[in-house]
Amino acid sequence: MARIAGVDLPKNKRIEIGLTYIYGIGLSRSQEILEKIHLDGNILVHNLNDTQIVAIRDILNNEYQIEGDLRRVESINIKRLMEINSYRGKRHRTGLPLRGQRTRTNARTRRGTKKTMTGKKKAPRK
Repeated sequence: MARIAGVDLPKNKRIEIGLTYIYGIGLSRSQEILEKIHLDGNILVHNLNDTQIVAIRDILNNEYQIEGDLRRVESINIKRLMEINSYRGKRHRTGLPLRGQRTRTNARTRRGTKKTMTGKKKAPRK
């Protein structure tokens, strides 16, 4: 099992797909990385040798922001938006959608589950 950037890559998947399990790497970036080290994307993760894994690690560490660093930068950007009281910062603070979606219906993921008549007592049975 290959461990890159603190993430265990699934051993029975192609390396092209396996790299997408790392936060901050999608399919296009994964293909770009494999092109740089002249590696075929169809090789399974458990068939990689140590030199290939080290080459992938070196590229990721030197050229890309991934995992913890990327999460930290994103959270700092969101905090900055909230501090300067921008529209997007206010939406982040209230937990509403930020990109113009409607909120009268839909938006269930961002707003939470529907609560109907909380605290209402049931009528006693006779």
